[in-house]
Amino acid sequence: MVNVVSVKFKDGGRSYYFDPGSISLDVGDTVIVESAGGLSFGTVVSGIHEVPEESIVKELKKVVRKTTEKDIVRLKENKEKEKEAFKICERKISEHNLEMKLISVDYSFDGSKITFFFTADGRVDFRELVKDLVSEFHARIELHQIGVRDEARMLGGLGICGRPYCCKQFLNDFEPVSIKMAKEQGLSLNPTKISGSCGRLMCCLKYEQNSYDELMKITPGVGSTVKVNGEVCTVMDANLITGNLIVKAKSEDAIPFKTNRKDVKILSRGKKKTENDENNQI
Repeated sequence: MVNVVSVKFKDGGRSYYFDPGSISLDVGDTVIVESAGGLSFGTVVSGIHEVPEESIVKELKKVVRKTTEKDIVRLKENKEKEKEAFKICERKISEHNLEMKLISVDYSFDGSKITFFFTADGRVDFRELVKDLVSEFHARIELHQIGVRDEARMLGGLGICGRPYCCKQFLNDFEPVSIKMAKEQGLSLNPTKISGSCGRLMCCLKYEQNSYDELMKITPGVGSTVKVNGEVCTVMDANLITGNLIVKAKSEDAIPFKTNRKDVKILSRGKKKTENDENNQI
């Protein structure tokens, strides 16, 4: 087992393990750590704890120190520089007539590297832009093309539920979400109802899917054949949440009636609908 501390660099970003050394750290402490790009500023999101050595995929970097007042001043200066760099980069993009949208700018703590994040419909030849930015800032320049979901995470905002975006608040990784999940959860397939502000299917469709998968195992679907009080019936409608079923006996003059999944015996299950877009993922 290895002693580590978990540190995040951005809201909604992933947390990473660092070696705390002899420094006493608690959740919420701000720290300066070693990183691939030099010194970086981060926030402790999980205090000192033990993890198996095999869970450390790369060489464990160290926590250099807790932040000082001087570090906080530098961080504020970097934030102001990021705003200015954003304006300059937007102007350069316009000058080069590049089809790209600048989203965010990130200064490394020591100012040796500046990362520009952008979106674009396709590949962009930004070699001349990089040359201009290097001559302007005299620092290492990196341009990263990101997707619309990453754009939403960086910019933040409120979802249709009225709460801040999940990707901005707590999601470490984007998991695949499919239209099949919306169908199985009985949601409207209207894109405006099940899509987030990024235009992709809402991440929250994934949250309850495991529960729906379990409910589908014990609930006969529409078209299933069940036995109710000794009578063979066909399921006309089913509610996964409540377990209530509308069933109809085999005879032509039979009247549909209501029952519950716990009161029936499943003889055969109805065929699931198969559509080309059922397993489309984003």
